[in-house]
Amino acid sequence: MGWKASKVQLSYDFTRALPTDNHKYRDYQAFLKKFGADGNTMVIGIESEKFYSTSFFNEVGALHQRLKNIPGVIEILSIPEMVNLINDSVKHTFVPVKIFNYPFSSQQSLDSARIVFENLPFYRRLFYNFPLGQFPDSLTHSYLMGVNVNKDTINSKSRTRLINAVLQQVGVFEKKVNTKVHSSGLPFIRTTIGNRIKDEMNFFLIGSLILSAITLFIFFRSVSATVMSLLVVGMGVIWSLGTIVLLGYKITLLTALIPPLVVVIGIPNCIYFLNKYHTVFREINDKEKALITMVGRMGIVTLFCNIAAAIGFAVFALTHSDLLREFGAVAGINIMALFLISLIFIPAVLSYLPPPKTKHTRYLDNKFLEKILIKIERWAFYHAKWVYGFTGVITLLAVLGIFRIKSEGFIVDDLPKNDKVYTDLKWFEQNFGGVMPLEIIIDTKKKKGIFRIKTIEKMEELLTYIAANPATARPLSYVEGLKFAKQAYFDGDSRSYSIPYESDLLFMAPYLQAKGDSLASSGKGLTKLMNSFMDSAKQMARISVNMKDVGSAKLPILLKDFEQKANELFDTASYHITFTGSSISFLEGSAFIIKGLKESIFWAFLLITLCMLYLFRSFKILICSLIPNLVPLVITAGVMGWAGIALKPSTVLVFSVALGIAIDVTIRFLINYKQELPHYNQQVSQTLVQTIRHTGISIIYTSLVLIAGFIIFCWSDFGGTKALGWLTSLTLVVGTLTNLILLPVLIISTSGKKKVSP
Repeated sequence: MGWKASKVQLSYDFTRALPTDNHKYRDYQAFLKKFGADGNTMVIGIESEKFYSTSFFNEVGALHQRLKNIPGVIEILSIPEMVNLINDSVKHTFVPVKIFNYPFSSQQSLDSARIVFENLPFYRRLFYNFPLGQFPDSLTHSYLMGVNVNKDTINSKSRTRLINAVLQQVGVFEKKVNTKVHSSGLPFIRTTIGNRIKDEMNFFLIGSLILSAITLFIFFRSVSATVMSLLVVGMGVIWSLGTIVLLGYKITLLTALIPPLVVVIGIPNCIYFLNKYHTVFREINDKEKALITMVGRMGIVTLFCNIAAAIGFAVFALTHSDLLREFGAVAGINIMALFLISLIFIPAVLSYLPPPKTKHTRYLDNKFLEKILIKIERWAFYHAKWVYGFTGVITLLAVLGIFRIKSEGFIVDDLPKNDKVYTDLKWFEQNFGGVMPLEIIIDTKKKKGIFRIKTIEKMEELLTYIAANPATARPLSYVEGLKFAKQAYFDGDSRSYSIPYESDLLFMAPYLQAKGDSLASSGKGLTKLMNSFMDSAKQMARISVNMKDVGSAKLPILLKDFEQKANELFDTASYHITFTGSSISFLEGSAFIIKGLKESIFWAFLLITLCMLYLFRSFKILICSLIPNLVPLVITAGVMGWAGIALKPSTVLVFSVALGIAIDVTIRFLINYKQELPHYNQQVSQTLVQTIRHTGISIIYTSLVLIAGFIIFCWSDFGGTKALGWLTSLTLVVGTLTNLILLPVLIISTSGKKKVSP
């Protein structure tokens, strides 16, 4: 498994959260097939009043050339390389001519070229911040450079090398001009955040193991017991990575969480086995019999605990999402594999080790814990009404908090507000309207239908409507190319930058059909760009919109608004309109994951309920077991509502993890209770006292170790990971209290007599 684990690979496919039969997934795949990938442009923003000084401008041009030579960069769109279209009336073609012949030695030459450039409305609000008519003071001297990268490179492990190479050249430019440069765009955001998550997961996995090891050593005072426990979870982690490779999967955002989950499930196995072994050995002082009793008593307990936890995660394999299916399959398999590792490895190792010494079992006589457990007994036996009342009030407050929970995700989610990735994104949103790609496809259902004057007019009206929305940047389509061509046809008159009339199209037809013209040619970056906004049959047109990271809650409202306007303009009998793009796919995928996690938690709870019913064969015990597990989940959800933490994949996962841990504690308590009943002549009170004292110690130790493992996540840079850490820790604390206090109260209340059947 270690050999297989060494071959594990990362997945860079961000659309796999959606099932293949989802219509938004199909729309996006159809778009990719027709027009190629979107969201492959990294943007670089420069803000300086000196931009058009010769030294500064020449450095921008030098940066353009350096970036162009980086492997994986397809083309650069920047102001120094912008072109103007010149009307060649003899050959009936538009000749693309460079506006800026840099490097400049004369400020006058640069100023003259600048006048030509700023006379071309096509570039306004695309590559520089142009003040709107009614807001002339909105000019912020902001300029944009687009770096188009290879889609195969950015979706492979080479993406880090590519983005770092771009950032290195940007850093050189920053030092030379002494100006801060902003970087953003989906390739940059995904690569940066992906690398941070990967680094954090490695750090937190190692950190949680170290903290768990320290806590284990403090409890057991035994190097061998600590090392053995770490070997168990270490094998579990290796097996989980090996399983990913054996099943033909790659590490995704969700499967990356499985190694820490293995630690979460594995550590309690070790603690409970060791605790039972030490307890029995101290009573009978016989190592072999203690091991046999440990396996006999804890084997069945651990089996059902791991089955319950495995069910909690394996239900994800029943969803239609590839991401969730893979996560469910790998997690379910490896939780059961962890049971086999624990059952075989721990007794085998203990059989070779010398009998535990007095210092190794001293933790069983922890005076502080004994006082706590005695108080718990008193609450259970003498203050049941207070327990019920307090639980009821807290649960009621939590239920009120649940109604405040919002389900919202952002592409740049969880980042601190002072993080450079976040602040740079906001800079682009403020100056250029955003960088998140939205694609609109207009299918005219006729060849060359996009050049009908009615279609052009409707497209222009839709483009104007979208551009007026504060959440979007200026949209781009072939209509902008036609307007640019019309301006060129009328010898560069900026007043001619408008949609062509039918008569204009007749005169311009030879230009638009010429092989060397600016729209058909692929010689220049701009001309390639224009040609990419229509299909080869001229039947379908593409509108590309960069928008703000509005989030999954506002995006449907925004899209509905655009769709209503599009349906007003375009008769659905003659046109078919599709809204797609990687932004929609990403946010739709997050929403689908949240929905899948919610449904899976429900099915997991139902299956675990059936498992508990089979295990205890008692409806009363079933009710007693479910309530202490529901209460922590409700309280955690309530805290999320009151704290303003939104539902997203990372926070919804808290409930799956918490359910697995809490049910684990319940099963161990109840099986121990059931096993002890015959020894105490079916006396409920005496059996509960014994169960609380014996199982209570291991439950508290387990909770403390797990809290130590999870609390390290609070040092994350990501809000979702922080929430995963402290919310899971909170659930652990509440689950420990409900199982040690509320569960005995429920057992006493439902038994109705001092003697009950096992």
